[in-house]
Amino acid sequence: IVLYQGKIAEMKTGEGKTLVATMPLYLHGLIGRIKGTGVHLVTVNDYLARRDRQWMGPVYESLGLSVGVIQNNMNPQERKPEYAKDIVYGTNNEFGFDYLRDNMVFRPEDRVQRGHYYAIVDEVDSILIDEARTPLIISGPVEYSSSEIYRRMKPVAEQIVRRQVQLVNQILFQAENLLRKGKQFEAAEKIIQAKRGMPKAKKLFKLLQEPGVMKLVDKVELELMKEIKIGGEKTKKIKQLEEELYFVVDERSHSVEFTEKGRAEVEKREKGLFGLPDLATQIAEIDSRKDLSPREKFYEKERIYREYAEKSDKIHALKQLLKAYILFEKDVDYVVMDGKVIIVDEFTGRLMPGRRWSDGLHEAVEAKENVKIQRETQTLATITIQNYFRMYEKLAGMTGTAATEAQEFWEIYKLDVIQIPTNKPVRRIDYPDIIFKTKKEKYEAIINEIERWHKRGRPILVGTTSVEVSELLSRLLKRRGIPHQVLNAKHHEREAHIIARAGQFGAVTIATNMAGRGTDIKLGKGVVKAQECAIRTPDPTPGVTCSEDPKKCIAEGVPCGLYVIGTEKHESRRIDNQLRGRSGRQGDPGSSRFFLSLEDDLLRLFGSDRVVDLMERFGSKDEGPIESALVTRALERAQKRVEMQNFQIRKRLLEFDDVMNKQREVIYGLRNDILDGKDLKELILHTYIEELVDEKIEQYIKSNEKDETWDLDSLRGELAYYFLADFMAIEEASTKNELREIILDEISSLYKEREDAFGEEKMREIERIALLTTLDQAWREHLYALDHLKEGVYLRAYGHKDPLVEYKKESYALFDELLDRIRNETIMKVFRVQVPKLPRQMRGRVKAFKPSVEETLSERNKNQRKR
Repeated sequence: IVLYQGKIAEMKTGEGKTLVATMPLYLHGLIGRIKGTGVHLVTVNDYLARRDRQWMGPVYESLGLSVGVIQNNMNPQERKPEYAKDIVYGTNNEFGFDYLRDNMVFRPEDRVQRGHYYAIVDEVDSILIDEARTPLIISGPVEYSSSEIYRRMKPVAEQIVRRQVQLVNQILFQAENLLRKGKQFEAAEKIIQAKRGMPKAKKLFKLLQEPGVMKLVDKVELELMKEIKIGGEKTKKIKQLEEELYFVVDERSHSVEFTEKGRAEVEKREKGLFGLPDLATQIAEIDSRKDLSPREKFYEKERIYREYAEKSDKIHALKQLLKAYILFEKDVDYVVMDGKVIIVDEFTGRLMPGRRWSDGLHEAVEAKENVKIQRETQTLATITIQNYFRMYEKLAGMTGTAATEAQEFWEIYKLDVIQIPTNKPVRRIDYPDIIFKTKKEKYEAIINEIERWHKRGRPILVGTTSVEVSELLSRLLKRRGIPHQVLNAKHHEREAHIIARAGQFGAVTIATNMAGRGTDIKLGKGVVKAQECAIRTPDPTPGVTCSEDPKKCIAEGVPCGLYVIGTEKHESRRIDNQLRGRSGRQGDPGSSRFFLSLEDDLLRLFGSDRVVDLMERFGSKDEGPIESALVTRALERAQKRVEMQNFQIRKRLLEFDDVMNKQREVIYGLRNDILDGKDLKELILHTYIEELVDEKIEQYIKSNEKDETWDLDSLRGELAYYFLADFMAIEEASTKNELREIILDEISSLYKEREDAFGEEKMREIERIALLTTLDQAWREHLYALDHLKEGVYLRAYGHKDPLVEYKKESYALFDELLDRIRNETIMKVFRVQVPKLPRQMRGRVKAFKPSVEETLSERNKNQRKR
């Protein structure tokens, strides 16, 4: 009922989400058949789409509805018949990219989708929240690639990184000495300085773990930050601390900025690199020079623009290389396989072959890892996940964890979250977090815990946040001789087999970001209600023999079953809840516990004074781990802050995309009109041409009656440029209206002559191809311009201007230019085609352009020659 009403149903793991979706899908499938559009069930991966279609397809087919499934290796000819079915299973990427591709085809019959009526999104939080920060992008190679610049700038980047590492080590050495001398404030300033220079330095981690240091640093940093003015201007002290570094890193926003010292160091190897010319001033100077001819002025402007572009590209490449070295870690953020850098999805731990970081970052990481640098790409079509799913008339979703994101679901998608009670009571115990001071202590405790419970035959699932940690734990378990399975980004092809065994007696499974994989772990024999795995409720670490009476434990239903161990808290509580939810499905017993350390990213980046204070208070008596509900609650508050920050990022992304979305609707609407056979003669002759003529008349004819201000020669030159005619008849006009009528009559005659020469059918084809090719080329370049505008618009904040308002203003100005360009170039193409065979040649050129797709569809890219 909830799904039928277009809401989100929160159902726990194993409660039958796949089965529940059948009824609303069937009812909407019937309505969709009448409306001539299918209904979609959206999953997180191809395997689940294929599995759910195989499981549930016979149900729908027995009731008279057809069922299709979209897979990433299908070509357009295979996709179209699948979309023609009443109910279609597929992933969000497939549906989204097919929508974008449908708006790039040149024949109406090449479109595969049939509209957006109703969709149920499985794992709705994963798709509509986690993946919403990354827009869907179809890209193609840029006309002039600057990929090699990353290779050239790599030695410069490596040198300045080495200098920064040496400098930060010296700063930390000074901080240690100051702490020993009791000069706490000065020491804290040095540590803050080191954090801004190398936030992931191991020596910095070690220093922050010393008693009282983290609290001291947070206090001093807060005092310094309070002094920052509202406009974002830094205080004299912060500027001084930063200017002693070569560059400043903001780990939260993933940004790197050079200091004056850093610029000077770089210019030892790249002379004058940061001396960017003032283009506006130099162009004005060139225009004012009377000793240069128009052609010489043009070449002089080209020269200074090339100089500016070359320096700008080098600076950009250098900054991206610094990010690659300082902020992006191998086997955490990406892996290198078969000579390629492959991104690891931060939410699911899956590899994402085919996807690339934008803005040159991927090229920088490729240069860092000494693999072949792929050619830089530009955006050809893009849409955010939010705006794609907001196109559906009716949307519903299912997940095990949505309540924590209820506000965002309502604000962005207008979707209510309804919690569905479980069929049987949840019998899982979630124990308080245990916090250690260092990662080393934490990992040792995890291995001891695994060994203790493995001896008793209890299945254990260990959730990690990166490939690196999963492989570290695997090595530690091998040393102890504990058999186990590893499920991470490098082994996803064995996923189904590994998960099938995760609930068996004595199984130990390490999984990278297990959450959101759509898996269901079923317990094997001897795991439930077994004497060997009975647990005492207050403490999950009994001795060799359980002190409780097993019969009594079983009679009272004390949880045993699957034991979930978390090795680090995620930025989102929801992901942690998903990991916990793997245990205790359908009333099964189970338990969970998180093992944390002060070196974990969440605590390091967002840990509050409260966490540090509690650690020190509880840890003063004993140097061992801390287990306290107070600390757990403090951590939850830190997670809430991060969730709100990420929500604001997604909301900001959507606000920017909403600007483009209105423009996209206009362009795609016009494109669909062209494909669907709209009368383009009316559009070109009575809209485009009349607009152009009125514009040129206003430009050269200032008065209503003919006088000496009429510049007929310039007007005739402009008209001849577009329509290839002399327009001598305009000399006869005595008023502006008469002039307009003469021009439009002559253009109509020219149009009629061309129509007679080509034939009506051929002329309609010329109009269609001229408008389509112009529109597509102009839209691609418009998107490229918007990308660059978005990169630079944030600098306006320093001038006390809202970047979003500035982006809206300038993007609408660019869009007006785009519409003018589409109009003008279409007119020129229609009036300059000379040979009747040309439309076919033009169509051939169009087909020769095959854009690539930034998605996890490498096979499809090969099949369609889209790379």
